[in-house]
Amino acid sequence: MSLSASDLTEMMEMWEELNFSSAAVDAGGLSSAGAAAGGGGSDHLDNLTHVETFMCQAGFSQTSFLYSLSVLYVFIFLVGLAANALVVWVNVRSERNHYETHLYILNLAAADLCVVATLPVWISSLLQGGHWPFGTAMCKITHLVFSVNLFGSIFFLACMSVDRYVSMATAGDGPHPGGARGNRKVLRRAVCVMAWLLALAASLPDAYFLQAVKSVHSDATFCRPVYPADNPSDWMVGVQTSFSVLGFAIPFPVIAVFYVLLARAIPSGSDRERRVSRRIILSYIVVFLVCWLPYHAALLVDTLTLLHVLPFSCGLESFLYVALHLTQCLSLVHCCVNPVLYNFINRNYRYDLMKAFIFKYSTRTGLAKLIDATSHASDTEYSAVATATENTIPLNVEKP
Repeated sequence: MSLSASDLTEMMEMWEELNFSSAAVDAGGLSSAGAAAGGGGSDHLDNLTHVETFMCQAGFSQTSFLYSLSVLYVFIFLVGLAANALVVWVNVRSERNHYETHLYILNLAAADLCVVATLPVWISSLLQGGHWPFGTAMCKITHLVFSVNLFGSIFFLACMSVDRYVSMATAGDGPHPGGARGNRKVLRRAVCVMAWLLALAASLPDAYFLQAVKSVHSDATFCRPVYPADNPSDWMVGVQTSFSVLGFAIPFPVIAVFYVLLARAIPSGSDRERRVSRRIILSYIVVFLVCWLPYHAALLVDTLTLLHVLPFSCGLESFLYVALHLTQCLSLVHCCVNPVLYNFINRNYRYDLMKAFIFKYSTRTGLAKLIDATSHASDTEYSAVATATENTIPLNVEKP
């Protein structure tokens, strides 16, 4: 989140005491990248007098704006928590967990679940104007949990796109021996471990510098990164750039390229089946782009301001304040969309869901066995692209 104009002078006065760059303020504290993205170029305040700083007043009610955002975050929390918890529960119970993308989908849902689980803390801070009453330890831990799982969610989407294409490309090679299937299973587990470790490594630097900082002019405390005094601007630019590179510049091309290759590799079938399959595959790319491109575009503008490429102005500060808040909120919508896109529209997942709820105590009726028999007919669809209400992708992808 970004720094409100009314706080800019206070940040200037805190500089010497705290070795803190006001451009890194995160009024709401929602993510470590958001924290680094904060001030919208307030690093240039050394070129402004205190009088000029006071004149940078927002042309809107920031309190009302933050309250409105809180409502959106509450919606994301409720929907994301329910949807991802359901996905985790069904996938853990499912007997279908030996198929291609199950491990990635389970880890993706777990990561999204942890992301939305931290939102009540940030919503509480937003409703208090950015005040952080939970202390430095909670500041670091909550940011770390949020950031690790946010990176993890993005990495698992990229891994899943690669795995699905590779499974499709090798499907025509004939049945694989048991040893090869076992090797693939081990490889997927190793990839998931590496994805979590990379997410942790990407999140640690910013979390290390986070502190609960006491305000000079009020009793408020803020959860903010306090970078080294000799080069705070370089640290801010580095953190923002690393987030954009690891969170978008690398994963998005991977997701786009491998899903395009997957769409082209769909075997011959009816025109309707191919169209539906390709539309669903295209939706994977579009949803990721729509959720993440606006935030990284706003982050890029903020980075260019920190680098003095764009001159700081009050209008730019107000624009970045709104843009970084809104686009960060939009980026978290993916935690609600992923369960639908990668699970609920999949026929086999719905079978497993019905078995878990409707047929849990109905084995004597034979309905559970009937659903098992029907769902096995579309195992190929689940393992290859996991899409559509109908069996739209008749691929012969082997079980690992």
